[in-house]
Amino acid sequence: MTNTQIQFDDGAAYERYMGVWSHLAGEIFLDWLAPKSGQRWLDVGCGNGAFTEMIIERCAPALVRGVDPSEGQLTFARARLAPGVAQFVQGDAMALPFPENNFDVAVMPLVIFFVPEPAKGVAEMVRVVAPCGIVTAYAWDMVGGGFPYEALHAEMHAMGAEVRTPPVPDASRLDVMRDLWSGAGLKKVETRAITVQRKFADLEDYWTTVLGGPSVRPGLLALAPAQLAQLKTRMTALLPADPNGRITYSARCHAVTGRVSE
Repeated sequence: MTNTQIQFDDGAAYERYMGVWSHLAGEIFLDWLAPKSGQRWLDVGCGNGAFTEMIIERCAPALVRGVDPSEGQLTFARARLAPGVAQFVQGDAMALPFPENNFDVAVMPLVIFFVPEPAKGVAEMVRVVAPCGIVTAYAWDMVGGGFPYEALHAEMHAMGAEVRTPPVPDASRLDVMRDLWSGAGLKKVETRAITVQRKFADLEDYWTTVLGGPSVRPGLLALAPAQLAQLKTRMTALLPADPNGRITYSARCHAVTGRVSE
């Protein structure tokens, strides 16, 4: 695999490729977190606003601010949510454009392995969260095979096709996440694994979905027709369908939470 930078610029394609997975994992994550209503939220790496929308629907926040480096994703986020409680700004997770003690909850959904210096990203969340506030995250278990498209990645890698991976995949390990949170001075640190399942209508639904994924799209488009046919045959065997042609499989992410000291 290669660590060529993954660019998330197409909000609509991202919604189909990863937004659905994010929602499935986010539901369980928020049940586990059980946050209070009326809090000030920061969504770090908000992307196209998939998780931001969940915060608004599930948590009755006083306000939500989303920050992401991709203006294309932010444009989609602004369009999906009516103006009001949520606002979006372009920015860097390692240099958040907010003052200290500005939020009650900072969350980093499916992002920490994209932050070049994860410890700096966690420290920035701690900086902008008020005393006794929550700093939390969840991320796909990249090194443990939990990524939703891990099987496809493995087959493409075996064929020598380009597969783009996050720069710091180890950052989503449970022990690493715990160490990052504890090392940032956070208290009451807790972790858990989250397993989710997603259904695809059929193999064509799956292929249309993955062709919008920035981690695999360039590699798939570069394959010769015979190679692509071979890959589809392999994936058909790996993703068996039910009698109605539907494909169902699981993915796993890791979550962590902690509190800022008083």
